[in-house]
Amino acid sequence: MDIEGRRRSENFEDRGRGAGGGGGGGLPVQALFSLFSLLGPKGMLVVGAIAGAGYFLLPASIKQQLFGALTGDGQAQSKGGAGSVCKASPGNEKACDFSRAILASTEDTWKAQFQSSALPSYSGSGGGAYVEPSLVVFANAVATGGCGNATSAVGPFYCPRDRKLYIDPDFYEVMERRLKAPGDFAQAYVIAHEVGHHVQNLIGATSLKVRGESENQVSVRVELQADCFAGVWGHTARSDLKIDEGDLKEALNAAHAIGDDALGHSSSSDYTHGSSAQRMRWFRRGFDGGDARQCDTFSVAKYSEL
Repeated sequence: MDIEGRRRSENFEDRGRGAGGGGGGGLPVQALFSLFSLLGPKGMLVVGAIAGAGYFLLPASIKQQLFGALTGDGQAQSKGGAGSVCKASPGNEKACDFSRAILASTEDTWKAQFQSSALPSYSGSGGGAYVEPSLVVFANAVATGGCGNATSAVGPFYCPRDRKLYIDPDFYEVMERRLKAPGDFAQAYVIAHEVGHHVQNLIGATSLKVRGESENQVSVRVELQADCFAGVWGHTARSDLKIDEGDLKEALNAAHAIGDDALGHSSSSDYTHGSSAQRMRWFRRGFDGGDARQCDTFSVAKYSEL
């Protein structure tokens, strides 16, 4: 893929280095992956799979550890300047620029999708105007505007209360070295997946319950839909970003690497994001068809048929 000459989003915040770590670009990769192993798939793509109360779908012990007391507006760090994450290293600068380009591309995709009402709707809104999210980059720790405090170890996540995506650029290194999921399109998939959670928040999907299904099963439906939405973005951006078959393989490899079974969950009752096969299938569904209405995982009557 190629982002040369493409627009960069202005919905971007560089929060700098938060408390809880030393110098450099955030937590060491080894420490990041250690907690990732503890969290399982939630360490990869912690979601806006949010219950009505606005809490992340995490085990209670981890939720308490990572998201303590709720904070105010979350504007704890300055944008750029001293303590800038983006200016901490050439690698971080490149990652920030890349993230802004991908975010801009998702803005174009979802603006058009919402204008044409070509998406599932669970709140009766029927689409309307797309409200753009902001992307916050940070290192070590960050205070959100309604979802509490988080460390880098939680991985990329979306907070529905402030409508912001959060990511430590060091996570791209975790993907490449530990998850064996390298490539720029694999990184773009991560951003597009979190934007997918924002789309779900706007259309009312993140507060849905399914009769007879556990919290984990509903979480899988939410995550697979976000994967499909990421695929829809990839479909619409193929021409502008020159996405080719090699890029697609990178995204599918990343989707496979973060399946619950690939991460060591032997029982499907423990799944929260879906199996590798499911994640690849739903991303591919969005990528091949480009129709967000075909991403309605909640219309699949039987959980076993996802």
